Amino acid sequence: MKSLLLAACAGSMVLAPLAAAKPAPARHATGAKAKEASASKPVWAFEKSDVPLDPAWRFGRLPSGMRYIIRPNTTPKGEVMVRMEVAAGSLDESDAERGYAHYVEHMAFQGSTHVPSGEMIRLLERLGLAFGADTNAQTSFDHTTYQLDLPRNDPQLIDTALMLMRETASELTFPAAQTTRERGVVLAEKRDRNSWSYRALENRLNFIAPGARYVARMPIGVTPTLDAATPDTLRAFWARNYVPAKTTIIVIGDIDPAAVEAAIKAHFATWKAKPSPAAAKAGPIDLANKGHASIYLDPASPERIDITAEGPWLKEPDTQAQRDLDTLRSIGYGIIQRRLQRQATQAHPPFRGASFGTSDMLKAGRNTYLSVETDVGGWHKGLIAATATLRRALDRGFTQAEVAEHIANLKTNAEHAAAAQDTRSNGVLLNNAFGLLREEAVPSTPAATLARIQKLIPHITPQSVLAALKTETVPLTEPLIRFEGPKAPEGGEAALRAAWDEGVKAALPEEAQQAEVPFAYTDFGPAGTVAEDHREPDRGIREIRFANGVRLNIKHTDLAKDQVMVAMSLDGGTMLNSKADPLAVIMTQVLGNGGLGKHSREDLRSMLAGHSYSLGLTNGGDTFISSAGVLPADLDLQMELMAALLTDPGYRPEGEEPFRQSIDTMFAQSRSTPGAALVSQLGGILSDGDPRFTRQPIEAYRAQNFARLKATISDRLAHGAIEIGIVGDVNEDKAIASVAHTLGALPVREAGFQPYAERRTRPFTANHTLRIVRHAGAKDQSLVYLVWLTRDDSDPQEKQVLNMLERVVRIQLTETLRQKLGKAYSPGSSSENSRIYKGFGLFTINASVDVKDLGATRAAIRETLEALRDHGVSQDVFQRARAPLAESFDNALKSNAGWMGMTMRAQSEPDHIERNLHAKERLMAVTPAQVQAAAQRYLTDAAAVESVVLPDAVDLPRP
Repeated sequence: MKSLLLAACAGSMVLAPLAAAKPAPARHATGAKAKEASASKPVWAFEKSDVPLDPAWRFGRLPSGMRYIIRPNTTPKGEVMVRMEVAAGSLDESDAERGYAHYVEHMAFQGSTHVPSGEMIRLLERLGLAFGADTNAQTSFDHTTYQLDLPRNDPQLIDTALMLMRETASELTFPAAQTTRERGVVLAEKRDRNSWSYRALENRLNFIAPGARYVARMPIGVTPTLDAATPDTLRAFWARNYVPAKTTIIVIGDIDPAAVEAAIKAHFATWKAKPSPAAAKAGPIDLANKGHASIYLDPASPERIDITAEGPWLKEPDTQAQRDLDTLRSIGYGIIQRRLQRQATQAHPPFRGASFGTSDMLKAGRNTYLSVETDVGGWHKGLIAATATLRRALDRGFTQAEVAEHIANLKTNAEHAAAAQDTRSNGVLLNNAFGLLREEAVPSTPAATLARIQKLIPHITPQSVLAALKTETVPLTEPLIRFEGPKAPEGGEAALRAAWDEGVKAALPEEAQQAEVPFAYTDFGPAGTVAEDHREPDRGIREIRFANGVRLNIKHTDLAKDQVMVAMSLDGGTMLNSKADPLAVIMTQVLGNGGLGKHSREDLRSMLAGHSYSLGLTNGGDTFISSAGVLPADLDLQMELMAALLTDPGYRPEGEEPFRQSIDTMFAQSRSTPGAALVSQLGGILSDGDPRFTRQPIEAYRAQNFARLKATISDRLAHGAIEIGIVGDVNEDKAIASVAHTLGALPVREAGFQPYAERRTRPFTANHTLRIVRHAGAKDQSLVYLVWLTRDDSDPQEKQVLNMLERVVRIQLTETLRQKLGKAYSPGSSSENSRIYKGFGLFTINASVDVKDLGATRAAIRETLEALRDHGVSQDVFQRARAPLAESFDNALKSNAGWMGMTMRAQSEPDHIERNLHAKERLMAVTPAQVQAAAQRYLTDAAAVESVVLPDAVDLPRP
């Protein structure tokens, strides 16, 4: 079961992850092992499970009760993830402590015995960790996790990370001034999270679980208790819950496990055992709560109806038999979801989308639900259709063809995971560690999983799948019915109940059987011939040009076993938009939903079950892009699909429906939050209303269809220049042959990408008066947004100067607005230098603040920039800004995605390679004086375009 509450777990800020090294034999808890084995509850879940444990893990427990998990891993090389998981969250709060778990997480930055207030972030920045990206934390209902992502496996850096974890665990000081200031940051985060979707979530939880503890313990807390928090009350919560028995240290990455284990013991051995409070219960869940209906209205909410039934929690320890049962269940849920998906992707669907599943309610109960999202006013039709689909599945079962489709996907996924298990990423392994701690799931190997699935497959039948599914689902008898949307249903709650009763009594038509047809796109004519073949000397990228003009760039890597990335660039993109037709290519994003001429999207899903592929185009600046991550064995198929999309796109009407739905949703939510309101107007503000960059009236979007798109892009599909990048675990000669039989076999293409010289200018407004944008969200929410015109990216050295300026400004804004004033949760800045539009680049600053703090915030931003222009940047801030950037350059080519950035346009844009080679060198050449000069040149008060987003009917506060 998947948790219903993931979206409610409010994240925040503190520390982040680590990397891996050489495998070590598994070691279980140290100390009195015999005593542990005899305990009623094992130290680790794997001690009483028959699931085979991955032997590369190392586990331990100190005499105090604190546990640790160590996993060497070299994907990526040289990086390390460090986590501290405290098994305490908002459920552990008393009525007077609501929000304290999250508040304490914030205070971890605000001073400890050996780290003065404010110095933790600065220390980490000097070591190359960026605040927020590499240094973070999050609080949930039942755990708080501190995170550090170390960019290198320097033993001293690992030691520093462990020292900071120990400081957080036992040495926080809760200084009074910082406690008061951080309250403002916590309240700012709470304010920022007050969106239509969060309010809807709270309403939904209160309806399905009234009286449950977790519903009254949302991690963000409530204002009265946050306002009442003092250093002493926060310290009391921390001291009660931050105890060794509730704490686990996790280190994953390119490490010596014995050295890391010794370092953990050195830092935590002196932390004395303390009483450990029992874990708080999330319930009670009232199983008699049934038969009720509820209506929740919000103008920004999509229309949806939820049918819910609750049952007791199923305590199912992790065993091989349980995993088999869960596999069967997942197939059952998957088949029902495919049936619902087929309905949602019809030309005139009865609903936008629907889902059926069972969720774990924090081990207090379980929840089986049918959720249906519809067009406004379409709830009745959608509910009847989805109910019929669900009843047909549960009453009549599944077909052998449906089961076979899911077996094919299951088998392929398991085989791929087993083949790639030695290059699993640190993040994947970290999730395994969390699974052990939070769900008592044994971290096994993909090879062991494959062996289990191979043994299970002969026993997977329609009957066994249905039986397994019914062991978990709660019958939807007298269910809870909740309606959510912008407009109340006619007839109210009685109409909701009547519609459900109608649906469960309606006659069930027979399920239409899908005829099996072969894949039709394997022959594109005689294979293309190679006209040029050479290897770029600096990064070893093999560059091919076929006789028809198609270019291919290949980079073999060993970074991810059994994984290949493919990206095709096709001339055109948003360059085809014009002032007269600014939405010309907007529907390209849903072209793949229209399938191919001979196969619908849903037919492809069935006939290509067990294969990895992607079908679609996205709009780049001057190209269309089609990308995919596939297994090496599916590279031929992927190239066939790309060629088929160019030569025979389906343009089916069902592909238009998702676009129409997305437009309706976008406009319905366009004023729901300050951010949404700004996005809806910013393009027009900055371009003085140039239609290409300005949101058009909704009627203009609704007028779009595939017929118009076909008229616009057909020439580019047939003739536009093509360049392909292939990166990963790929055989070069096979990749060349694959492209030769597909894209290389097409008629001659244009030799190069079009210049589009007349469309490479982008206006920037000369109107620098303050712009007021209005939103319809909470009355205390406001947003200040400043933009400056800078330059394009044609000068790579100047780009690094602007990168440094952005990092410096970000640090200084964080210290001013967050650390000193406590006004904003996450002030931000960005610098973007366009490769598409000549002379165009933007530098931005944004801060979301309480309306009453808007004047002070605007003044603080201007004072920060004035100080930078007049006095420059200190050497310390400069180093803290540069270190994480330098580390990012060092680590850029440790992933296939990093390599793809250079490879996909290696022939048409070779400067990508040159820039990669010299990026760090150019960064290190930037001086504080150059950063100050850039601030003086670009970030002047007169050049700023400032927008302030305010609630409706709220006046702009005076400065």
